[in-house]
Amino acid sequence: MLNYECYKATNDRKVDTESSCRIVLRNKNLGWDEYKFLLKTMVSSGIGEETYCPKNVIMGREENPSLIDSLEEMDDVFFDTLDNLFAKSGISPQEIDILVVNVSLLSPVPSLTARIINRYKMKSDIKAFNLSGMGCSASLIAIDLVRQQFKIHKEAFAIVVSTESFGANWYCGKDKSMMLSNCLFRSGGCSMLFTNNPDFKHRALFKLTSLVRTHFGSNDEAYECCIQVEDDQGYPGFRLTKKLTKAAAQAFIINLRVLLPKILPLWELIQYAVVYHRWSKENSPILEGVGEGLNLKSGVDHFCIHPGGRAVIDGVGKSLGLTEYDLEPARMTLHRFGNTSAGGLWYVLGYMEAKKRLKKGDRVFMISFGAGFKCNNCVWQVMRDLEDANVWKDCMDKYPPKTLTNPFTEKYGWINDERLSFLRIEDIDFS
Repeated sequence: MLNYECYKATNDRKVDTESSCRIVLRNKNLGWDEYKFLLKTMVSSGIGEETYCPKNVIMGREENPSLIDSLEEMDDVFFDTLDNLFAKSGISPQEIDILVVNVSLLSPVPSLTARIINRYKMKSDIKAFNLSGMGCSASLIAIDLVRQQFKIHKEAFAIVVSTESFGANWYCGKDKSMMLSNCLFRSGGCSMLFTNNPDFKHRALFKLTSLVRTHFGSNDEAYECCIQVEDDQGYPGFRLTKKLTKAAAQAFIINLRVLLPKILPLWELIQYAVVYHRWSKENSPILEGVGEGLNLKSGVDHFCIHPGGRAVIDGVGKSLGLTEYDLEPARMTLHRFGNTSAGGLWYVLGYMEAKKRLKKGDRVFMISFGAGFKCNNCVWQVMRDLEDANVWKDCMDKYPPKTLTNPFTEKYGWINDERLSFLRIEDIDFS
C-alpha cells in the first residue's frame, strides 16, 4: 500500500444530539416505545457528537431520496479522496491499471467505476470491478481481488475505493431491528493505492502478508442476521437481528483457525492446537476464550478492529484478551466518525498513525465483519515509521476524551419516565 485517504465531510453535515433528535422527530411513525428504544440505543452506541450524515437526511429528504442524491453522495467521497490520493502519491490517474469500487447499496448504470474513469480520463485497458452487497467487510474483499489481479498483471498500480450509500437507505419505519442502522451508520469512505512494482517498495506504507476470507452464508441464522428488507408497512431498510453477535463469533472462529497458523510463531502453534481442540467441542461460549491460551502479540503488534458498534468492539476485545490500549483506536473511531461501513477500518488505521503508534516492522491485525455473513481478516507489515495525522489532524489533541458518555441521556433521559407516558409526542417541545 502506497497511500490511503479517508473522507471527512463538511461541518454542515455534522449530527450532534440536537440534530439527531430533530431527525428522529420527523418520523411520525414513532411512539413512546420507539423513542425509548432510540434513547437507549443512542446512549449505548459509543457514537459521539461530531459524526456526519448524508446531505438529503440533513435537509429533511430522507423519505424521498433521489438518484441524484445518491450519486452526489458518492461523488463527494470518490473525488475528495481520489484527488488527495493522486496529489500526495504523485501517481497520475492515467497510470492506474486496476480499479475496484465497493458500495453495497448502490449499483447504477453506468457503473460507479465508470463514473471515476470518466472523471479522471483513465486509460482504456484499465481493469474495472464493482462490488455490491458485500457489507462492512468489503474493503478486504476488494484488496483480495487486487491481490489476485497482481498475480496476472506485473508492476501494476491498483486503486480500491470503499464507501457506502446511506442517504437513499435511511429507514423511515418503526421496526426496532431496522431502526438500529440509523443510529449506527454514518457518512465516510476511503481510497487506497496499491502496487506490486518492487521499485516502489521504499515508498510503501504497508505490505500485505496474510489475508483470509470466511463466508458463513450457508448458515440460515447468519445469512439473515444482517439483511436488506422491507418492513410490514413497506418501508425499506437494513435489519440487524440479535443473532448477529453469534454469527460474527462463529465466522470469526472459522477464520482464525486458518489465519493464526500463518501469523503465529512455532512455539505459539502448540498452544493453538490446544485451543483449536477446545473450539471443536459442542456448546463452547460465543465470542469467549477464542484467544485464551494464545499470546497473539507474539504474531501481531496492533489490532485494527471494524468499528461496527460498541458490542462488536467489546466482543472482539474479550475474545482475544485485548487491553483498552488495543481497543482505543476502534472505540475512538466509532466515537468520532461512527460506523462508516467498509471504510471504517481505515479511520482506525489512521488513528494509530496519527498517534504515532506504527513503527517500521510492526504488524497490524485487521479484523472485519459484514453481511452474508462474512469475516475477512488480514495482517499488514508496517514498512516505515508513520506519523501522518491524516483525517484526525483537527481533533487528535481531543482523543481519547475523558468520557464517552453521550449527552443524549442528560437532555432527553426524561423520555424513560413512565409518569409522563400520558403525554403525546406532538405536545412536547424538544428544543
